[in-house]
Amino acid sequence: MAPPGDKTGSTLGFLQGSISGRRYEADELRGTDPADGRTLLARYDLDAARGRLTREALARRRGGLWRWEELLPVRSRSFITTLGEGGTPLLGPARLARTLGLHGLHIKAESVNPTGSFKARGMAVAVSRAVELGVTHVVAPSAGNAAGALAAYAAAAGVRATVVMPSDAPIANQQEVMACGARLILLDGLISDCGKLARFISEQTGAVDMATLREPYRVEGKKTLGFELAEDLGWTLPDAVVYPTGGGTGLIGMWKAFDELEAIGLISSERPRMYAVQSDGCAPIVRAHEQGAQFAGPWSGAATRAAGIRVPSALGDHLILEILRRSGGGAIAVPETDIEAMQGYAAREGAGYLSLESSAALAALPAMRERAIIDAGERIVVFDTGAGFKSEARRIDAPPVIPNDANAWPAAIARLE
Repeated sequence: MAPPGDKTGSTLGFLQGSISGRRYEADELRGTDPADGRTLLARYDLDAARGRLTREALARRRGGLWRWEELLPVRSRSFITTLGEGGTPLLGPARLARTLGLHGLHIKAESVNPTGSFKARGMAVAVSRAVELGVTHVVAPSAGNAAGALAAYAAAAGVRATVVMPSDAPIANQQEVMACGARLILLDGLISDCGKLARFISEQTGAVDMATLREPYRVEGKKTLGFELAEDLGWTLPDAVVYPTGGGTGLIGMWKAFDELEAIGLISSERPRMYAVQSDGCAPIVRAHEQGAQFAGPWSGAATRAAGIRVPSALGDHLILEILRRSGGGAIAVPETDIEAMQGYAAREGAGYLSLESSAALAALPAMRERAIIDAGERIVVFDTGAGFKSEARRIDAPPVIPNDANAWPAAIARLE
């Protein structure tokens, strides 16, 4: 039992099946719902949180995402593993906004997180809670950024980590995993295949499976995106959120955050329209939304260079689809060729070097504007989920090498003009 001064003030109450509605003890180690194998969600004593988590209290706090400790699952500060995640800026990319004709465009810059992506949020909370519950070995499948985040936070917490990645995963992510001391296993397959191998390793070794939505706490870290968004906008919410969607944990987490913020009196009942963006080479959520389905069938032959959204089947599909419908939003598939084009375009227009996944979300905006899904004056938030340098390595047309001879420089530079 933690000493009184070590308590975080977490109001975590129980875990609840996302479909079954069944309740489970929160202080026992659990993965998915025993009733149906679906996601478990953490539930809090929101009446207790209301009295502590006020605007005034938050204004006095520092510490990134851990400022929201009443609505996070870690009970003891001694188990918090942090590298400084959260508290990322909400930027107004003025030049890009003008060229896209969207004056209310904002970008939530998650690429400034410690591991270069929004995955740091989920893994910080999930690893911290796992260690609090006695876990010493974690395993997860990943297409890229989650791998590096798990490896980094496991190292910070002093526990073993095993990561299973597709063999064509971005090199930067593979290097990050190895640099942090985790065991890296490359598999000739997709993220869904890696998930099967990760579950096999979990069964054989006792390692806890930290795959997307196969444990309850990564979504708790991701929901702080929603907390920060409300605070960034003066305790209001944007008109629309545009989010690159693979496993969809961020969408699910934000929607959960909005409900919790309303329950404790920090925001009203107004909600943004939520839009999931996928590549036309892997768009199971888009297809299911268009069909009005409750679940998304697996996407055959998934192919996109945006590794983070190359997810042929998402465990939280039913939650994503419900959020899109309840919010009045939707799902958009962008042509694969538009993703890389937008990455370069956004960089030239001053938005920075964004990941391919982030670029996919931005690439959806012109089509959304053309179809009158969004309006020029609306407040629209696009999530920059990761840094561009962590995207798949690709060949570029390199400039010629200039000789190290001052006499040759005039002619050499003239040839470049």
